[in-house]
Amino acid sequence: MTTESLSIQTVPAIVAAGDSRAAKAIHGESKVFLEVAGRPLVVHVVHVLQDVPEVDAVWVVGNKERLERVFGEPSVRAGLRKPIYFVEQRESLLANAWEAFRCILSGDPDEGRDPASDADRDREIFFASGDMPFATAQEMSAFIQQSRANGSEYTCGLTTDSALESFLPDRVGGQGIEVAYFNMRDGRFRQNNLHYARPARIGQLVAIEEMYEHRHQRRLINMLGLAWSVLFAKGGGARVVFYYMVMHVSSWADRKGWRRLADWLRIVTIEATEGAVGAMLQTKFRFEVVAVGGCGIDIDTEEEYEAAQTHFERWHSEQQRLAEATYGALGLPARVPGLRIAPGESEDAK
Repeated sequence: MTTESLSIQTVPAIVAAGDSRAAKAIHGESKVFLEVAGRPLVVHVVHVLQDVPEVDAVWVVGNKERLERVFGEPSVRAGLRKPIYFVEQRESLLANAWEAFRCILSGDPDEGRDPASDADRDREIFFASGDMPFATAQEMSAFIQQSRANGSEYTCGLTTDSALESFLPDRVGGQGIEVAYFNMRDGRFRQNNLHYARPARIGQLVAIEEMYEHRHQRRLINMLGLAWSVLFAKGGGARVVFYYMVMHVSSWADRKGWRRLADWLRIVTIEATEGAVGAMLQTKFRFEVVAVGGCGIDIDTEEEYEAAQTHFERWHSEQQRLAEATYGALGLPARVPGLRIAPGESEDAK
């Protein structure tokens, strides 16, 4: 390990790989276990995290028994250089994230503990979704660095529309992936699957989960459900509802191809939205924009899964090239001795 790598401030990563409540099944299967290019989606994400210098350990929360089998495979285990722990899933996304955080505090994947000190409440965690086959280490690293520098207690990632152009159907002759954008005065952005937080400092954690459960905003019923259950009924207030509706009407016009109307409605700024969301969550909230698109693409439908299978090599290579051109190469030691690789096995034993 080099002096440079030792000087990097590191943080544990939680990978959401559960299949309860808001998680979608695809072809009757928990999506994180769907295979793309011969590996489950969750394996793609965990392997990418091995190359993120700021991440020192990976905690995967989901079906623990199944995760241990998947990561016990020799070909999968060979791609691990950092400690990996598995936490049994609970009943919801929020419960999963909180339990994994409790386990990080205790250092025990089977028995967590609540935060009991200011140091616990200030503990920083990096969160990522377990269904991102095109994620790159560079965009994760850049997001962590930006989040640390902004002074917030919760940071949510955004991806630019230009970074996602290569996934569009007209770029690949039909079977591509189209995503919805937040249309803001600052530009068009996709909420990606990266989060950085001090979980114990967020006053209204439940609001995050309800926003996630209503995240598929192409349907009017989802838009209205979120506006009532979270933005208004949970104390967001009229300002948050106004911002939310304007952004989504603009997004709807954008998808219809009515760009002039969409641009006319693009009046809400990132800064204003940060203030409104922070007030709703009772925390210091920020967005951070990354210029690479891999973490902006997750797999939520059968069509997206089929497109990812068809174009994996092309899209993966494109995102890797974009990540290196944008953020540069990342260097890590080949292996760190003495690290736990899988249950019951240490690197020293290999």
